Order: sequence, then structure tokens, then C-alpha cells
Amino acid sequence: MPRFRPGRTGRTPAGVVIAGLIGVALSQSACTTVSYYTQSVAGQLRLIAARRPVADLIHDPHTPEGLRERLLKARAIRDFASRELALPDNASYRGYVDLGRRYVVWSVIATPEFSLTPRTWCFPVAGCVSYRGYFAESDARRFGAALSAEGMDVYVAGVEAYSTLGWFADPLLNTMLAQPDWRLAGTLFHELAHQRLYVSGDTAFNEAFAVTVEREGLRRWFVASGESGQQARYRRVRSRRRAFLELLGATRKKLNRVYASADPDSLKRRAKRRVFTELRAAYARLKARWGGDGRYDGWFEMPLNNARLALVATYNAQVPALQRLLARSGGDLATFYAACDRLARLDKVDRQARLRRLADAD
Repeated sequence: MPRFRPGRTGRTPAGVVIAGLIGVALSQSACTTVSYYTQSVAGQLRLIAARRPVADLIHDPHTPEGLRERLLKARAIRDFASRELALPDNASYRGYVDLGRRYVVWSVIATPEFSLTPRTWCFPVAGCVSYRGYFAESDARRFGAALSAEGMDVYVAGVEAYSTLGWFADPLLNTMLAQPDWRLAGTLFHELAHQRLYVSGDTAFNEAFAVTVEREGLRRWFVASGESGQQARYRRVRSRRRAFLELLGATRKKLNRVYASADPDSLKRRAKRRVFTELRAAYARLKARWGGDGRYDGWFEMPLNNARLALVATYNAQVPALQRLLARSGGDLATFYAACDRLARLDKVDRQARLRRLADAD
């Protein structure tokens, strides 16, 4: 699943499931659907063909020393994930591919003009998800342009890593190794968490689970690795991210009031522009309080719309509830995983109700 976490340059640093891969493309009847699955299958097959075992590259005398060091770090983090976090011990992230580009896929997210609820697309395996992923940026932008022509708010986002939920041995990518150690660790914990538990058709729950495991995994990894400098940086990033998310949360509340009103579309459109103008001004004040730290400048340099707000909300809304569940589990991951497995067996309405009660509990 795409794990969108805006950073200093506005990049989106992890995760996508290329929904419904080999074996399903030919079963689709609509030409556009066949085309979508075909590019998904072709892109995945290219990754599989290009994959080289990490162990081979580490021992290859022709491997550049910088790459060897990053692969050694990634291997240690990967081993930690299975040994200390009880995440799947399989072939994922034990191979490597240099894509020769900045992103592995591009995801398209779309919402109606006056709604923060993203459009969904339904696929085999992944169920209904709130994005479509493309291996070629041109394909993603072409699809996004078609949705824009329908009057929808659209966001096309580059993604640096992905997960196929264990259907394939997902490789490490050059886009992942370019991250600082703590970001690389978080990415691996997050994507392996998707392999540990995935509920078809419930993106918000899936991402909340992966984010919760990621954060707990990083907490344990910092202790085990003694990376005090990176831990301090991570805490600063988390603190400022919380402020950023609170800012977006307040903006979503304003927009929801606008969209729920009985005003004509022309007035809603004007109010929508005003709310986004207020958001930019609020960010400028926040940045000033941070002493000029512009880590989210890239996010604000792009046009603001509903799709971008909806995307951030999808990946954060249910995290507090699952963090509370982890705390109630005494911080024991096996107990937490079992509780999440029970939640996963509920239907979506009941699961969301349980999560709301968890979030609201004293």
C-alpha cells in the first residue's frame, strides 16, 4: 500500500501494492482494465527479472563500497524485523534492484470536487483501494488527467517502495537505500507488516496497523542499535509531523463544514479556495515557529486539493486507536497481533466501531 509521508522535498517514501497481478489480467473484460493489469504484470515481471540476491552483491568484489555498506545495513534491519518484531521471515527484501529512477511506481488518488472521500477501485487480492498504481509516470498522469476532466480533485504521487503482500519476494530498491537508516528501517517494518496482516478493502485499517508496527519497530531498533543521533532526529521529525497533521486535520474540518452546507456550488468553490489559502498561511506561521525549517515546503509547492488531504488522512486516522491497543497489550507484539487478527475477522462496520471506541477510551 502506498505509505505517503510528505518529507522535506514532498516525496512519498514508501509502499504500494500492485493490485491483482499475474493470473488476473486476462480475466478482465473491459479494455481499460486489461491495459491497467497488463502494465502491472509487466512492471512486476521486470522487477523480478532484474533482482539480484543481496548476499551475492555483498560478496561481489565489483559492488561499489557505498552500495555494499547500504546493503549490509538493510540486511541487518531485515533480520531484526523477523527476529525481534515477529514479521514474516521470507525472501522479501533479500534481493536488490537498481531501478535507475527516483520512484518505482506512481499512484493516482482522486476525490469529488466537494468531498474528502477518495474514489476507490476494486481488484482481486487487494480488494477495494483508494488509489491506482502505475509503473510509468506517463500512464499515471494520463489517467489522472482523465479524472480531472471529470471534475475530480486528483493527486499523482511518486512512491519509492512497494509491497505485494507476500505474493512475490519484494526486492530492496535503490530508492529505498537512499533513505537515512531510520527511514529505511521504518519502510521495511511497514511493508513487512502488510505481509503480516492485510484486510481486503480496508485501506485505513491496513495502514494504521503498518504504521503502528513501524513506530514500535523503530522504537525497539533505536534501543538495539544504539543510534542515539538518529533517534533524536526521528523524534524531531515525529514532533513536527504531528504539528503538520494537526494543521491538515483542522483544514479537513473546515472543508467538511463547507461541503456539508446547502450553499450553491459557486459559493462552496469560493469557500474551498479560501480554506486552502488559510492553510498556506497557517503553514507559514508553523514554519516560522520551527525557525524556518521547510521540511514541508515541497508539499505546499504543489496545488492543494481534496485528494491530497484525503490521502494523508487515510494513513493516519486509525493509528491512535491501534497505538492504544498496543499499549493495552502491554507492548507485547504477539498479543497485539492476535488482537488485530480478531479485528480483521470483523466486518468493516464493526471493526471501525471498535476502533472508534478504542480511540475515545479514557
